[in-house]
Amino acid sequence: MERPSSTTMFPDTFTGQIGLIWEQTKAPFIVPLLKLSIIVCLAMSIMLFIERVYMGIVIAIVKLFGRKPEKRYKWEALKEDLELENSNYPMVLIQIPMYNEKEVYQLSIGAACGLSWPSDRITIQVLDDSTDPIIKNMVEMECQRWRSKGINIKYEIRDNRNGYKAGALKEGMKHSYVKECDYVAIFDADFQPEPDFLWRTIPFLVHNPQLALVQARWKFVNANECMMTRMQEMSLDYHFTVEQEVGSSTYSFFGFNGTAGVWRIAALNEAGGWKDRTTVEDMDLAVRASLKGWKFLYLGDLKVRNELPSTFKAYRYQQHRWSCGPANLFRKMAMEIMGNKKVTAWKKFHVIYSFFFVRKIVAHIVTFVFYCVVLPATVLVPEVEVPKWASVYIPTTITLLNAVGTPRSLHLVVFWILFENVMSLHRTKATFIGLFETRTANEWIVTEKLGDTLKYKLGTKSSKKPRIKIGERFHVVEIGVGAYLFLCGCYDLAFGKNRYFLYLFLQSIAFFIAGFGYVGTHVPS
Repeated sequence: MERPSSTTMFPDTFTGQIGLIWEQTKAPFIVPLLKLSIIVCLAMSIMLFIERVYMGIVIAIVKLFGRKPEKRYKWEALKEDLELENSNYPMVLIQIPMYNEKEVYQLSIGAACGLSWPSDRITIQVLDDSTDPIIKNMVEMECQRWRSKGINIKYEIRDNRNGYKAGALKEGMKHSYVKECDYVAIFDADFQPEPDFLWRTIPFLVHNPQLALVQARWKFVNANECMMTRMQEMSLDYHFTVEQEVGSSTYSFFGFNGTAGVWRIAALNEAGGWKDRTTVEDMDLAVRASLKGWKFLYLGDLKVRNELPSTFKAYRYQQHRWSCGPANLFRKMAMEIMGNKKVTAWKKFHVIYSFFFVRKIVAHIVTFVFYCVVLPATVLVPEVEVPKWASVYIPTTITLLNAVGTPRSLHLVVFWILFENVMSLHRTKATFIGLFETRTANEWIVTEKLGDTLKYKLGTKSSKKPRIKIGERFHVVEIGVGAYLFLCGCYDLAFGKNRYFLYLFLQSIAFFIAGFGYVGTHVPS
């Protein structure tokens, strides 16, 4: 039986008039606009595809034939000198920036105090920007407790939060005792390094004067907490397994992750120190240091435990910062990078095109605009078609290349695709905010960490139901996009020839789940 056309389905009513207007405006305006959008999206898809395939080939070569960091750079265990005693070891500063970290402050301070290094050659600096006086007192008491055990730990506060994390780190470097230090290791409040962390990183910096940074990998302690944390693990594992490894192996450059890394203080100072002009002060510093000719090393075998955001609210804020910041930094540094004379043209091309443009801008925009806006729109405009290689083969290849980072979650790849498309809405919005530097471009909201709080609260019986504000539970934009995709799916099922409706229905359900707040964990009041 032949399907009815969309025009015969409209009665001669108000709805019919809308259909008539649609038909009259479609040919002269909508079709050309949609065709142009598809051309732009196809170009961006090809860019992303080439970048992913290139990194896939490089990482395969590195894994099969590449030399380990100990072979590429000189590495010798630091030995004690009987005459010089501990003065043979470099002075190391440990910085732990924190802000109202009630749930995790003991973990990070305890792990830092447990680092194995000569006690007279290490200083632990807790940079507390907390605004809650009770939490401030708790953190200070924890520092005093470790100090009473003979640990050289400093509790530093300031009377403002100017510059947020970058401001705290910058202020911390101004203290007189820091001038004696050669290297600085940075750990966010939820990071817990193993005791041998310094023994495995510092020798690279001591024996290789061209190295500015040694970056460790993140290990997620709560990856199995919920489906959302599993999805995050898949995305971040690709970042560490492929992107960081490829950057370290080929260009000796990658973005500093802001934590779980050790900097040569001389390199940090030469690069201009910490700047708070964007929400990615770590990436800002890394790019500036690279332009000075410094090299970076990534150690994939060295893992530092940390916590993934497990509430949707916290994750959205984090992703906004991680997407807005790089776009804003690209806007501010593109010309500076192009005009730099200390690095090769090939490295400048890598930083501008691959690192910034494709990975930090194109990847976010094409994911949302193409797969959640333009492709569904072609269902309503059958005159415009998307080639099968663009709608099926390219995204399938990119997805499989991303999935290799977390083999244990390969069976969740469909859920990961749907979730990443939902998050691409926020990342795209944040990217444009950063590019055009709107009022919220430098908005900084600290990612909430729960530690063991969730286990405790869920294990405690409560007579009252948790009160959740409507604005926090329901997200109008996600619901709106979900409705758009669902309508496109219905139209395709009734009139379409592309058979996109299965994808459209699944993707609309994913947006509805996020829109109605059924993503991540919910912490009882």
